[in-house]
Amino acid sequence: MTTDQMQHVVCGTRNCRSRSGSRSAAAARGVHSAFPIPFSALVLLAACTPVTTRPPFLPSPQSLVQVLGAPPPQVVPEAVGWLTSQGLRVEWSSPQDGYVETAWYNVRTHVSTSGEADPGDLLNSIKIRCWADPYIPSKSQVTVEAVYRPMLDPSRPDRDLEVVVPEGSDGHRIAVQLVEALKQKLGE
Repeated sequence: MTTDQMQHVVCGTRNCRSRSGSRSAAAARGVHSAFPIPFSALVLLAACTPVTTRPPFLPSPQSLVQVLGAPPPQVVPEAVGWLTSQGLRVEWSSPQDGYVETAWYNVRTHVSTSGEADPGDLLNSIKIRCWADPYIPSKSQVTVEAVYRPMLDPSRPDRDLEVVVPEGSDGHRIAVQLVEALKQKLGE
């Protein structure tokens, strides 16, 4: 890129004067950019677009948190494997994003309900979410959230209806067992 082109990027136009005060050849011919925003700014903006499979909300503050001795892309398959072995259906997982989410799981009947369908027995149906975030090199901070919905209300967003399962409940025990299994498999 020439000095004049760099100056155009800085000025945002093609007809600004260079540091020496002279106009560029393109500006002298009356050539103007069809795009008022420099192309490099558009490329930068496109590169910064966050595309993630994680939900747009953070885990509940009451969620379980544990540091593990493995990076997030290694934690996710282990969490998926453990959850599947326990009979829970994983609805979404992404090693790249460090995220796992199960379908609604009835802790009494051991049946999963996928999607937005009515999970049936609301007080006994839980959903497990697991966030694996980079902590220090080669370690992850894993957050495991177990929630249930005490009621259905189509006029409100699903997340507004979710409540963290109480300590000692079947759902909480599953979340604790997941954290313990990950800790045993991947270390602290």
